[in-house]
Amino acid sequence: MADTLIGRDGDLRRIFELLGIGAGGGSLLLSGDPGAGKTAVLDALAEAAEAAGVRVLRAAGVEFEADCSYSGLNQVLFPFQEALGGLEAPFRDALRVALGFECGSSPERLVVSNAVLLLLQTVAASGPLLVVIDDFPWIDRASAGVLGFVARRVTGVGVSFLAASRSGSQSLYGGGALPEYQLPPLDEESAAHLVGTRFPSLVGSARQRLLTAARGNPLALLELPAALRTVRGSAGDDLPAVLPLSQRLETLFGSRVTGLPRPSQRLLLLAALEGRGDLGVLHAASRQANDGYGLEDLASAERDQLVHIDDSTRRLRFRHPLIRSAVVEHSTSSERRAVHRALAQVLVDQPERRAWHLGEATLEPDGEVAALLEHAARLTLRRGDAVGGMQTLLRSAALTPQGPDRSRRLAEAAYIGAESTGELPSAQRLLDDARHAAPQPQNSLHSAAAAALLILNSDSDVDTAHRLLVGAIETGTHRYDAQDKALIDALHMLALVCFFGARRELWQPFYRALERLTPEAPSFLSVLGKTFSDPARTGTAASEELDRLVAELGEETDPVQITRTGTAAIYLDRLRDVRESAWRVVRMGRDGGPARRYLSGLIHLCLDDYLTGMWDEAVQLADEGVQVCEEYGYSAFAWYYLYIQAIVCAARGEADRSQVVVDRIIYWASPRGALCAAHYAHHAAAVASLGRGDFSRAYEHANAISPAGSLASHAPHALWATMDLVEAAVRTNRHAEAEGHVRAMREAGTAALSPRHALLTEASAAWCATDDSEALRLFAQALATPGAERWPFDFARVQLAYGERLRRARVTTESRGPLSAALATFELLGARPWAERAEKELRAAGLSRRHTDTSKAHTLTPQETEIAQLAASGLTNKQIAERLFLSHRTVGAHLYQIYPKLGITSRAMLRDALESRPPLQNPQQM
Repeated sequence: MADTLIGRDGDLRRIFELLGIGAGGGSLLLSGDPGAGKTAVLDALAEAAEAAGVRVLRAAGVEFEADCSYSGLNQVLFPFQEALGGLEAPFRDALRVALGFECGSSPERLVVSNAVLLLLQTVAASGPLLVVIDDFPWIDRASAGVLGFVARRVTGVGVSFLAASRSGSQSLYGGGALPEYQLPPLDEESAAHLVGTRFPSLVGSARQRLLTAARGNPLALLELPAALRTVRGSAGDDLPAVLPLSQRLETLFGSRVTGLPRPSQRLLLLAALEGRGDLGVLHAASRQANDGYGLEDLASAERDQLVHIDDSTRRLRFRHPLIRSAVVEHSTSSERRAVHRALAQVLVDQPERRAWHLGEATLEPDGEVAALLEHAARLTLRRGDAVGGMQTLLRSAALTPQGPDRSRRLAEAAYIGAESTGELPSAQRLLDDARHAAPQPQNSLHSAAAAALLILNSDSDVDTAHRLLVGAIETGTHRYDAQDKALIDALHMLALVCFFGARRELWQPFYRALERLTPEAPSFLSVLGKTFSDPARTGTAASEELDRLVAELGEETDPVQITRTGTAAIYLDRLRDVRESAWRVVRMGRDGGPARRYLSGLIHLCLDDYLTGMWDEAVQLADEGVQVCEEYGYSAFAWYYLYIQAIVCAARGEADRSQVVVDRIIYWASPRGALCAAHYAHHAAAVASLGRGDFSRAYEHANAISPAGSLASHAPHALWATMDLVEAAVRTNRHAEAEGHVRAMREAGTAALSPRHALLTEASAAWCATDDSEALRLFAQALATPGAERWPFDFARVQLAYGERLRRARVTTESRGPLSAALATFELLGARPWAERAEKELRAAGLSRRHTDTSKAHTLTPQETEIAQLAASGLTNKQIAERLFLSHRTVGAHLYQIYPKLGITSRAMLRDALESRPPLQNPQQM
């Protein structure tokens, strides 16, 4: 059992040590909250002790036997009836009477106590002994007094005594103090592991609510999901503000609440629904309620340790969230409405909270309250809380009279459910409800946007989603007002649909709408229209606008703004600038935040990881993305992550595995008209073909993205395959096609998009050059591009091509430098086909394999150096991540790259490797 007890290894080791099991003995009181898992820990300890050859005696307090003298002692000593005969007569007789084996006058407590101690010492003489008592407060008073006497005297005689009790319970062992071990709640990681193991299908938002409410209490973690299933409804209504209790939790926590005086229960209900424990608000609301209770009624709850008052902050805190749940569970609906009304009257300066309390206090449709709730939903959404915003909108819609406003609010809730929270099935039901509320709604933009997303994630096609959105936008009553949120959301969805389709004609309605927006288009839409649609021609024009958007991300909390900016940054190679913000969104998603934003953050990190050589992390995050898509039904976005899997496999020489994934993407994309997804798949296939030397196939795949000699209109991913196409064309003697493609790149000015595109442009020109001196000049010029080394795979491929051309031009000695550097990078990345090619070229250049590692120890970046030093100091990946504001997975990926650079294979070798490493040179001096 100890092997299956999650999160308690450290506690078990510590308790074992404190008890002195097998080392002379000792005593300990194990305390903890109800449901903390004390019995499970006792069981695990007993099992471990028996496995170590220790004899274990068990007993448990029973409430209905608490008045039966010596019933607990009888449980402990019953196995030793025969051993009693070895005691001296006074002790033997007293103990036999106390245990009910003989009749006689009541023995003295001290005699019984000494008799028990002598008996246990006798038994322990033949081997260590562990006495385990569960629910010690329910042991009868006589037994508790004797066992307390014994517990204080067992150290050194081979007997260990362990009793368990709820924290704060009155002990019955005569008032003598035992050493106490407070069993803590499970830590966050263990709690998540327990829930994930027992309830793998629980959705992210519910899982996070569960973890927050249970606060590491194992019983709550195991019982609350069953209670949640009884209240799951549609969309945001599936998780109530206060989680319900199961029957077992009700038994644990409910009885403590119902035992309080009635005024105390009413005041606790006020505190439970107020939620923040602000004593000033509680005082004002209790007076407003005028129901005969006040702050003085907290006394009994404080004495019973149900709540704690922090005098420094003037706040009340429930000792456990489930006590709050028990308080609400034991109230009536009319009592709750009265409390909500009182709080709404007090919270006049807090519109979100006031609106929510008004909504909870209102039964009939009320347009004014519904409007206040809609405004509150806007504020909630602005903070990035999509789930909270959706719930508030649904409550607003529920209190809205039948008609256009009700339809509009339901439609927006459906849009949020589909576009943010991952509630796709609920979104469809809400759209149906919206149509029922107003068969001909005045504003159907959110309905259209939600429906378009549902179409993308179904078996329908891009053109259908496009027609639906364009029709809603062009026939709407919005007057192209740039402040109209529904219009802006619909245009953003239209941009996504157009991107999927990757055809010029799809984008034309978007451009027309953008031009008509007044007073002007929002910055993110303006930038998106240039960098996400046809970046080869319009991307550079958005560079300054993108700079401003990126600069505003520092303190941004709204995942919508973060991910929209990240999307605009992809094809200008600016993902590095949004990386930390993307991690915030991913962490939010892992904690139950909006699933759709979670996916966007993941893909931005994946793409950046691939380009910057962090391939292990890229694959890990891609696997995570596929899992999230499957969990929430976002099938339309899985191809992003499949592309990452395919292209990393391709670059590492796992061509067959890559092809399987490529086929899967194309199989999904072709019938839906999602040409962009197919372009991504062809890019991965082109890289795989280049790696295995099948240049004809590489040309076919690259040409399928954009025909040689042109950069296909509104096919943005053609930018990433430019050098692939040119290399494949040159190697298959299609020189005219290669030259035409370079000409198209020059005419479009792709080099101005980013240093990486400048590298690809100049290298492609070098591939086409027939004159060796011109080719070598262009390769050198490409490699001299400032900042181009940030993209190691592309940079190393150019180094390899440069070295190959140098060797073929018989400049053999000079070829060794770029070839060695390329080989080191390929080996670090695990790009096996390219590493083999570089190694072959080096051998032809007269350099043996053993000379290729000489400079690896000098290649750590400043961030890698800092991570290596922190790891060498003994910090864990998680601690390093917290210090450097990174993900622990990022730290792990960096260490994976650091080890081969330092010529080591483990963390334990870091310190020596760093101490022996020469000082880093200034990169500009190298």
